[in-house]
Amino acid sequence: MSDELETKHNKLDEFEREPVPESAQKGAKSFWGMYAGEHTAGTEFMIGPLFIAWGVNAFDILVGLLIGNFMAVLSWRYLTAKVATDVRETLYFKLEKICGRNLVSIYNLANGVAFCFLAGAMVTVSATAVGVPFDNVRMPTFSDTMPTGVAWTVVCLIIGGMMTLVAVRGYGVVARVSHIAAPWMFLIFLACGVVTLAKLGTVNIIEILQPVEGSEKKIGVWGVAFFAWFCNAAMHFGMSDMSVLRFAKKPSYGWASAAGMYLGHYIAWICAALLLAYWVRERGANPAEGVAPGPMVYDAVGVAGLICVVIAGWTTANPTIYRAGLAFQGIMPKMSRATGTIIAGSVCTIAGIFPAFAMNLIGFVGVYGTILAPIGAIIVVDHFLSKRVGILSNPAEKLGLQFNWTVLVAWVVPVGIALYLAQSNGYLPHFNVLPCWIACGLIYLLMSKVTSPSSAQ
Repeated sequence: MSDELETKHNKLDEFEREPVPESAQKGAKSFWGMYAGEHTAGTEFMIGPLFIAWGVNAFDILVGLLIGNFMAVLSWRYLTAKVATDVRETLYFKLEKICGRNLVSIYNLANGVAFCFLAGAMVTVSATAVGVPFDNVRMPTFSDTMPTGVAWTVVCLIIGGMMTLVAVRGYGVVARVSHIAAPWMFLIFLACGVVTLAKLGTVNIIEILQPVEGSEKKIGVWGVAFFAWFCNAAMHFGMSDMSVLRFAKKPSYGWASAAGMYLGHYIAWICAALLLAYWVRERGANPAEGVAPGPMVYDAVGVAGLICVVIAGWTTANPTIYRAGLAFQGIMPKMSRATGTIIAGSVCTIAGIFPAFAMNLIGFVGVYGTILAPIGAIIVVDHFLSKRVGILSNPAEKLGLQFNWTVLVAWVVPVGIALYLAQSNGYLPHFNVLPCWIACGLIYLLMSKVTSPSSAQ
């Protein structure tokens, strides 16, 4: 291959601004491995213990997760995967055709930064494992928001840099890493649960998963269900996973999300919750303060557990940094995806130094889902309803708009109201996602019906 052709090939191999061709589409195995790896991952070591700290009981967690994860799988299968395989474009390129270049840049910035913070939380989680052998690395607790020292900062910088290098290689490498790591990681999570039950001298999970002294009852069964459904709302309701599912040969590959939801967001969350339950019951840990994932897993399964924590954070951060890089590349199309990914990885690494994002993960994912997911309703209306109700599909592209004010109003108004209500009334923000998403879609549809020239369809 000549240098010129090779350069052209490398520039286009991620198809950021064109539909993915049939020759580049991937089989189901890539997606089952990616979802299992991404969602049986670093966040699970944080969310399971946070449920204990928030006073859930066995019914809340077992039934709530069963319902919520099922709804999440349906969202991936029948919304995200369907749209992704129909248009085979990234979220950002599709939005540009609807919103206009200037407005989508604002969204891309918000999306990219939010994903960087989520990936940064995974840097934090991995660092709690790397720091275990070193006495001078102070582990953060649930109440820590700032870096815990110079040694902690150095560990986070090294981990974040290595994660970024993998994400720069592109989706193919990201999927391959997840596919290889997922089965082993799941076994480690399972081993953590089994060992913890043995230490507690019982297999009665119903008895163990009861509110403990020092915990505060913040959510019940529906709180758990809505959290499980919408903790990844930006990826399914918000259509961010169009960027990876556009490579799927069939929309049925959206069922692959079940690997992540039921191995990761069910079994792994419960196993991780058991770890903190043990430390609270047998070691007197304060559930409100929590214990860093690294020490808990090391106590349960030794060095293999530390390796799992590192890789678990890695397999979540890799595709998240990849998505963030695409968002930044969408702001400046002439910038290469690799450059966008490096920028995303740098922001992610800096965020990882601060434990605030990881230690408040339940609240954080609710806020970022509330902000980002509603824009997916715009795509759903455009894709499924535009012809039926007589409004323009891809209006910015067809009308030459740089800034579609209809989209801005439909997005900002419900999100602003929801965030205000959550802040003033003190309820968890993940309850906002569904009403915001529905309101955004309805406002966009009604405003477009009034303002859109249907004759241009």
